[in-house]
Amino acid sequence: MQSSLEGIKILDLSRTLAGPFCTMLLGDMGADVIKVERPGKGDESRHFTPPTWNDESCYYLSSNRNKRSITVDLKSPEGREIIYKLAEDADILVENYRTGTLDKLGFGYETLNELNPRLVYCSISGFGRTGPEKNRAGYDLILQGFGGLMSITGDADRAPAKAGMSIVDLTTGMFAVYGILSALFATQKTGKGQFVDVSLLDGQITLLNHMATGFMATGKPAGRMGSAHPSIVPYQSFATKDMDIILAVANDGLWEKCCRALDWKDLLDDSRFAKNDNRVARRTELVAIISERLITLESKEVFEKLDGVGVPCGPIHTIDQILNHPQVEAREMMIDIEHPNVKDLKVPGFPVKLSETPSNVRRHPPLLGEHTDEVLGELGYSSTQIEELKRGKVI
Repeated sequence: MQSSLEGIKILDLSRTLAGPFCTMLLGDMGADVIKVERPGKGDESRHFTPPTWNDESCYYLSSNRNKRSITVDLKSPEGREIIYKLAEDADILVENYRTGTLDKLGFGYETLNELNPRLVYCSISGFGRTGPEKNRAGYDLILQGFGGLMSITGDADRAPAKAGMSIVDLTTGMFAVYGILSALFATQKTGKGQFVDVSLLDGQITLLNHMATGFMATGKPAGRMGSAHPSIVPYQSFATKDMDIILAVANDGLWEKCCRALDWKDLLDDSRFAKNDNRVARRTELVAIISERLITLESKEVFEKLDGVGVPCGPIHTIDQILNHPQVEAREMMIDIEHPNVKDLKVPGFPVKLSETPSNVRRHPPLLGEHTDEVLGELGYSSTQIEELKRGKVI
């Protein structure tokens, strides 16, 4: 089958996670992604270890499939010429350097737009390319704190906690895909490219969502509540006799079903807990009662009773448990990739299923500079010229 983005060429100047995750998602949909890396060093994520898999960084392996790697010294005149040639023929450019860095190197939006007016130029940064903080470096952890996420993550009586995954980088990469495809669609209609400004901070403000709106309405910022929900009770984790589970009783109808299924008639008849507003007001009292009851039950019994009447509930899986779950296997969410150095490489699969133009793996996460000769050959460089560039340490 033809891929959605087949024929689209991406010049990828990004590194670490947000940018590479973005370009990998685009590559999964068929785009030809040319990943430009520093000679001898490569993307920093190649060195984010442990863990490693046959000496390859798992961090790097997770976000760089469906790309071709070339090495170019961006500061050399010959290296700049290579980037200009690539930009002239590209549909999309993605970069995540600090504000002003690429302008100084000669690869800013205004310069490359003159070379290729159809170019969609996506710039990913910590704080955006405008505003008083535009020159600050941005990393996932910094923005989890700066963007408010840590203030609402963890238990109320403990220090603010980070999310267990690089949620800021990963969601920013997804927002970048959204912006790039929107701009690309506009280019198809207008013939003009544009500048796409995506920041880690902006993405975090968007993800605050109802908590941001709630603050604007009340003037009261949300705080840390562990796994609990500020507006719904019971809607959090509880311990059973054998494992921790999630109970998500999102409305009064589900509360009635929950009480009947678990034979909690006394709670169902208790006016203190009749409506969700009552349950939220008496959260501490009700959660304590439910905790005392669930700890005496096996999780299997709870799931069977609640699943039987349609009350949302579920286990709290560890990573090994969820990656081996039959549902994950049925959805093909862990896929095999042939790799020259890593036997039996498995990485997370494609989260979006398209019936007519599905995602696919065409390339393993590339070795450093694996495709330099190939790409330069496509640009018209002869083998002699390529060897000269190697001797000059341009590539």
